[in-house]
Amino acid sequence: MLDLETKRRIDTARDILVGKVPDPKSQVEQITIALIYKFMDDMDAEAEELGGQRSFFAEGFSRYGWAKLMRSGLGGHEVLNLYAEAIGKMPENPGIPLLFRDIFKNAFLPYRDPETLRAFLKVIDGFEYDHSERLGDAFEYLLSILGSQGDAGQFRTPRHIIDFVVSIVDPKKHETVLDPACGTAGFLISAYKHILQANSTQSAVQTSKAGHDATASLHSSRIPPARGDLLTPDERGRLAASFKGYDISPDMVRLSLVNLYLHGFTDPHIYEYDTLTSEDRWNEHADVIFANPPFMSPKGGIKPHTRFSIRSKRSEVLFLDYIIEHLSPTGKAGVIVPEGIHFVAQSGHETLRRTLIEKGFLLADITLPHGVFKPYASVKTHILVIDRAIARRSNSVLFVEIENDGYSQSDTREPLPLQSQLPVAKDVVLSFKEAVRTGSTWECADTSIRSYVVPKPQLLGTSTAHLLGRWHDLPNRVIHRSDVPLFTIGELCRIEDGRSPNMATTPGEFVLVVPAEERKSSQHWDFEGKAVCVPLVSSAGHGKADIKRLHYQEGRFALATTMCALFPKDETVLRPRFLYVFLSAMCTDLLVPLMCGATNVTMDSRQLSEVLIPVPEASVQDEVVESYLVETEVAAIDRVANALRQSSSRKEVIQFAERLLQDTMKLRRDAQNRANVSAFLPS
Repeated sequence: MLDLETKRRIDTARDILVGKVPDPKSQVEQITIALIYKFMDDMDAEAEELGGQRSFFAEGFSRYGWAKLMRSGLGGHEVLNLYAEAIGKMPENPGIPLLFRDIFKNAFLPYRDPETLRAFLKVIDGFEYDHSERLGDAFEYLLSILGSQGDAGQFRTPRHIIDFVVSIVDPKKHETVLDPACGTAGFLISAYKHILQANSTQSAVQTSKAGHDATASLHSSRIPPARGDLLTPDERGRLAASFKGYDISPDMVRLSLVNLYLHGFTDPHIYEYDTLTSEDRWNEHADVIFANPPFMSPKGGIKPHTRFSIRSKRSEVLFLDYIIEHLSPTGKAGVIVPEGIHFVAQSGHETLRRTLIEKGFLLADITLPHGVFKPYASVKTHILVIDRAIARRSNSVLFVEIENDGYSQSDTREPLPLQSQLPVAKDVVLSFKEAVRTGSTWECADTSIRSYVVPKPQLLGTSTAHLLGRWHDLPNRVIHRSDVPLFTIGELCRIEDGRSPNMATTPGEFVLVVPAEERKSSQHWDFEGKAVCVPLVSSAGHGKADIKRLHYQEGRFALATTMCALFPKDETVLRPRFLYVFLSAMCTDLLVPLMCGATNVTMDSRQLSEVLIPVPEASVQDEVVESYLVETEVAAIDRVANALRQSSSRKEVIQFAERLLQDTMKLRRDAQNRANVSAFLPS
C-alpha cells in the first residue's frame, strides 16, 4: 500500500521540479535518479552499521556520498556543481552494479537553479531504503504519472486490470514468465506477488495484508502483498530468475529495472529488445506470457522478420502471433488487445483468429469497459485468456462482458469498488476453466454478469471467423414471441449504404438524411422510396457503441455515407413504418450490439441482414403504426398544452390548455385499444 506520506513526498518533489522540468517523463527520470543516488548511500550506511565497508561511494567516489552532498555549510552553487558532477560520473563508478550504471547512463541535470535543486534534494532526503514493498509501491505511483499515450499507442495498464489478468492466468512458482512489451514491468511484478501469495502461510498473508488499501481490498482480484514464507531459498532464487521482460524503449527498460529492483529483484532480467523486428531472442520461450502490447502501427506498418507464421504489418497481430509461438506446449497467457483483433477482415487478422480457435489456444475472451484507459484514451479492449493445456480440451470459447471495473467511466475515473464486476468475472472464468479441466458441464451460476459460451464450429463458420461473442449471442439475448412469424431483415429488405458526404454535399431541393435529428438538404437525390435510415457510426464518441435515433424517409432523398437505408421489398408483407417503429423500440438490443471498434465504433450494414424481426399481418402492422403516430402527435400536443398552462396567467388560455390535455388523454385511451409495438417487443 502506498502510504499518504510517501505519496505527499513524491507530489512535492514534482511540484518543485515542474517550473524547471515541465515534462512528466523528465520529472520521473530526475526523481528516479535522485532516489537511486540516495538509496545507494543508505545501503552503504547499512553495510557500515553491520561491520562491513562502503561499496557504492568508495575510494575516488567517496566525495559524492549523499551525506556530504547534504552537509550544512555547503553553498547552493557548490551543491549544484557537486550533484551534477556526481550523476555525470556515476556510470564510471566500478563499485556500483551494472544495473545502476545503466540507470545513470546519459543522466544530467536539466536546470542550473541552486534553490530548486536544494529544495528537491531536501524532499528526496526524506526517503529511506528499507527493503520494504513500500518503495516499490511508491515507484509504481511515480510511474503512473507516465500514464499518457506514447507515440506507438502505448498506454499504462491500470493496476487493478493487471492484477485481474494475473489472477485468472494463475502463474505458478515453477513457471517462467515473460512480458514481451513490458513497459514499466507492471505485469511481471503482479505475477511475482501472486506467486508469493500462493506460497505463503495464512498468517503471513494476513500479516502482510495489514494496512492494505481499503479501496483495493474491495477488488478481490487485487493482489495484496505476501511474504512467500513457504518457498525454500532455492525456490526463491529460481523464482527471481524466472521473470523476463523486453521493451523497445531504453527509458522503459531503465524504469523497469528500478521497479523490479525495488520489489526485491536483485538481478532483474529486462532487455532493450524489439520483439517484432529482431531475431536475437526468437528461440526463447516461456510458460506464461502477459502483455498489453502497443495498439498502433507506424505509417506503412511494421516490417517484421520472416520467422512469424502470420503475414501482417499490424503490431497487434504480430505481437499475438509472437505470444502464441513462444508459449511452451502447456503454456498460458493473458493479453490485452484492441477490439479490431476480433473483427477486422484483413487476411492477417483472420488467420490469427482461426489459429487461436483451431489450434486450441483461446480459452476465454473478456470484454472490458470502454473507459478502462481513460483519461488517456477511450478504446474498446478485450482480454484474451490463452491456455494451451486446457483450451484444446474444450469445444467452446467462453465470453464474459464486464460493464463495470470498479471505476466510473468519466475522465476522472472515480473509484466505485462496490460496483466492480471483476471479482465475479474472475470466478466465472476460473469455474469454466475447472469445468473444462475435469470434463464436467459448465453453467454460469451468477446472473450479475453476462457470460456465455460459443461453440468453436460456430466461431469458425463465419466468413472471417470473427470473435465478437455478442454477435453470436444475439439470438439468445432477444427472445421473440413464438406466435408471430420471424424473418431476417435481409429476407425482406434491400439494404443500401449512403452515398453523400455529411459535410461536403451541396444544399438543394432534396432532403439529405444525416444521423443528427435535423435533416440537411442536397442538390441531388440518391434513392427513391420508403426507407428506414440507420446510423452506421456510434453517436457516443470514441470507444463506446450507441445509436441515438433512426429516421423514416419517403420520396426522393440523399443519404449520408455514415448511414444505410432499409427498403422493404414488398410493402404488402412488411410496412416500412412498422419496421421503423419496431427497430426504434429495439435499437439498443438489436442494433447497438452490432457496432464494434477499438476507437471508431461502427457497424457494417451487411450485419443488419441477419437481424430477426417479427412480421405480423399487414392489418396488425397498420394498427401498430397508427398507435405510434397517435402517441407521437399526442406527446407533441401535451408539450404545447403544458407550456401554455405554465407560461400564461390568463384564465381562458389555461382552460384551453386543460381541454387539450383532456382530449389527448382520450386519444391515448382510444389508441390503447389498437395493437401496440410493445406487444411485439421481445421478452
